[in-house]
Amino acid sequence: MAAQTSSSSVRLTCPVPRSKVVELYFLEHRAKLLDLAAFLDRLDRAEDDTAGDDFRVAALRRAAGILVDGVPDRARRILELFSDRSTEPIARAPMKGALGAAECAAVSPS
Repeated sequence: MAAQTSSSSVRLTCPVPRSKVVELYFLEHRAKLLDLAAFLDRLDRAEDDTAGDDFRVAALRRAAGILVDGVPDRARRILELFSDRSTEPIARAPMKGALGAAECAAVSPS
């Protein structure tokens, strides 16, 4: 299949028609949305022991907005939202592992 081009980027077309993409992947992604909705409902029912949204929850809420904004490259933009853009190493890691979102994710990127 031919690639569509624009002045800003090259975009490859999906080799499968939309109807087939829906048929193949709808139920899987419906379940993921239900999981996310259940998580947010659980947060709503939990005792609020914070001064506001945890930075990770704030990042999830912003990501949800990206999902429905109609602008292409949603996966890339959400990945960037959750990415730590710091370039300087920290003196000491606070724990093993990752937090899943950068603390600055709640702030709009410049």
